[in-house]
Amino acid sequence: MGTLAGIGWGIAVAAQAALTEQAVAPPAPAAEVDFSVWAMFARATITVKVVMVLLVLASFWSWAIIIEKWVAFGRLRRQSARFEDSFWSGQPLDELFDRVSDKSKAPIEKVFTAGMTEWRRSFGEGGLIPGTLQRVDRAMSVAIAREADQINKRLSFLATVGSVSPFVGLFGTVWGIKHSFESIATQQNTNLAVVAPGIAEALLATALGLLAAIPAVVAYNRLLADADGLTGSLENFADEFSTILARQIGRQSKEAA
Repeated sequence: MGTLAGIGWGIAVAAQAALTEQAVAPPAPAAEVDFSVWAMFARATITVKVVMVLLVLASFWSWAIIIEKWVAFGRLRRQSARFEDSFWSGQPLDELFDRVSDKSKAPIEKVFTAGMTEWRRSFGEGGLIPGTLQRVDRAMSVAIAREADQINKRLSFLATVGSVSPFVGLFGTVWGIKHSFESIATQQNTNLAVVAPGIAEALLATALGLLAAIPAVVAYNRLLADADGLTGSLENFADEFSTILARQIGRQSKEAA
């Protein structure tokens, strides 16, 4: 009996020790949640995914326009500088026109070609046709307007991305937070670990909206100023060219008199 009692006492002590160890042992760590960008995108709802994809595409397209315009504007400035060097070198305008008329590429060359073409058409049997200078000015104004449209082409997209992207990202955030609250109601669990992944995914949409908008706004303001400068240089050249033609008309009028 004494032996059985001792064995029973030993089992009871061991069981009590096991229960005590289980009570004081720390809880098992929760499963680690992946908060990488791709993981958050994969967990997001279809609506938030569509918003994120649209914002990423808008950002890529904006950067493509920014790089293309930056390169194009630099090329246009160099072409204008080379042409103005030739224009003010003292070379006869007719020779310069014959050289650039067939291969006009730079906007300033196209404005010059438009003016010279109208100038040559204004010569009749009796000399210059009345109103020549006005027609030359109109021809150059039309050429300037056409080139200005090309210079400003696609800049409006940057303005649209800069103004709309934050609100598109905010829509994705609101929708994601809405989904997180629905998860709370479904699971009836207010633990932060339940809603934190959904909120992180929602805030990612806002971050992508700002990532698309900020470069677009900065680049739009800079490129618009450059475009205005290029258009202004065309207008200044047209005024100078018109002044030269006006002097020539004046000299011809004096010679005829």
